[in-house]
Amino acid sequence: MNFNIRGAVIHNIHTMNPQELQELVVDSIRQGEEKLLPGLGVLFEVIWQNSSTEERNHMIETLHQSLVKQPG
Repeated sequence: MNFNIRGAVIHNIHTMNPQELQELVVDSIRQGEEKLLPGLGVLFEVIWQNSSTEERNHMIETLHQSLVKQPG
């Protein structure tokens, strides 16, 4: 069975307003459930594809600095 996660996620959220999108992200992270990770990945992909080089560099630097602080 082949399921298009990207298409399903985008279909389910494409009409959300900014506040609803923020609530979705915050709730998904707060719940910490593994099954929500693919959806968050799709959201990150959309952000990445629609970001400038400067914005991408900032995201990567933020990610890197955050990971360096993590134990393990």
